[in-house]
Amino acid sequence: MSLPLNEQTVLVTGAGRGLGAAIATAFAREGAKVAINYRQSTAAAETLAECLGRRTQIFQADIRHADEVAGMVADITENLGAPTTVIHNALADFSFNGDAREKLSTMPWQDMAAHLETGLKGALNLLQALQPSMAERGFGRVVMIGSNLFQNPVVPYHDYTAAKAALLSLTRTAAAEFGPLGITVNMVSGGLLRTTDASAATPEAIFDLIAEGTPLRRVTTPEELADAVLFFASPWGRAVTGQNLIVDGGLVFG
Repeated sequence: MSLPLNEQTVLVTGAGRGLGAAIATAFAREGAKVAINYRQSTAAAETLAECLGRRTQIFQADIRHADEVAGMVADITENLGAPTTVIHNALADFSFNGDAREKLSTMPWQDMAAHLETGLKGALNLLQALQPSMAERGFGRVVMIGSNLFQNPVVPYHDYTAAKAALLSLTRTAAAEFGPLGITVNMVSGGLLRTTDASAATPEAIFDLIAEGTPLRRVTTPEELADAVLFFASPWGRAVTGQNLIVDGGLVFG
C-alpha cells in the first residue's frame, strides 16, 4: 500500500526551526497535512505554521517523555487525523563548533545521555505511540534524521555521533519488525548544513573546507536534505526500508 504525499498526515519533530522547519515546509508544499512538533520554540513554530497555511498546526511536546508523545499523537489525530508519517528530527541542544567541542578526556556522561534521550529514547517513544494506528491502516512511513559523521568523523562530536549511530541501528531493527505491518523505517543522513541554528557557530573556513571536499563543491542546504526525506515518504519509496541515504553532496560514499 502507498499514499500520495497530499493524502498523508506528517508529524515532524523539532520542526519549529532549522532543518525541521525545512522538512515541514517541503511536506506542506506537496499538500500534506503537517504537525509541527516543538519543545521550546513556540514563537518560531507559530510563525512557521502561519506561513504554511491551514493544513499545518503546531503541537508542543517533549519527545523524551512517553506520556507527552502519546498525548501529542492523540491531539494530532483529533485535529489533523492519525499520523501516517513521522520524521524524527528533534535534536538535543547542541552547537556545531569544532573549536568548542568537548574532548573525550573531559566529556561527562551527561552530554552523551542528553543526545541518547532525545535521539534514541525519543524515537522509541514515537514508534510505540504511532505503531498501533499505522498497523491498523496497513501503512506507515518513518524517517529518522541521521548524520554522516559516524562514517566520516571529520570533527569528532562524540556524543552527537554516537547517538546517531545508535539511531541507525534502531532504524534497521524497527524496519525488520514493522515491515510486515506495511510500515517502512529509513534514515536520511546529512552532513554540515548551510545554515541552521545548530551550524551557525561553525567557522566559515570549515564550510569552505567541506565544500571543497565534495564532488558538487558546495555545502548541502536544509531544503536539499528535506527534498530527499520526501522520497522515503512518497509512493516512489514504497519498496525501500532499513536504508540510510547520505545527502551531503558526495562527501561520503557508501
